[in-house]
Amino acid sequence: MRKISRGTLVIGVALVVALVGTVGVGAQQNAKPKKNVGCSDATIKGAWGIQISGTQPSAPNGPIESVIGIIIRHYDGHGQFTQVDNVKGLITGIVPDRRGFGTYQVNEDCSVVAQLPLGPGIVLEERQVIVDDGNEIRSMASLPLPVMVTGVYKRIDGR
Repeated sequence: MRKISRGTLVIGVALVVALVGTVGVGAQQNAKPKKNVGCSDATIKGAWGIQISGTQPSAPNGPIESVIGIIIRHYDGHGQFTQVDNVKGLITGIVPDRRGFGTYQVNEDCSVVAQLPLGPGIVLEERQVIVDDGNEIRSMASLPLPVMVTGVYKRIDGR
């Protein structure tokens, strides 16, 4: 069996480390750059298809009901939106093609806060996050407190 000198071992290890370092740098240089460089109100401009589900009060101080729905929402790119929803409650039933409007603010970190007035003194607040390079949004109702609804938004039209 042949003996390896300490100097040969050190040189061999140094070569392996240098080779691994070069491959790692090359892999980093060849990696795809991230498309997302921050978000703004314009990031979500356009039409979105939304599916929601969860629970909500059936009336002020009424029993909690399960709720499902689909919505088409149009963001204008400047902080305003309009929508048409079809939301069905287990107790309240459905009001087809109900129109609505609201406001939104997109933060640079791609989080969103949207407000939808539902009636006198009642505002639904949604907290959202923009994902999939701006082609999908995930949301949850943050106000009023008894509303426990989540949503998935898919872009209908291209940017």
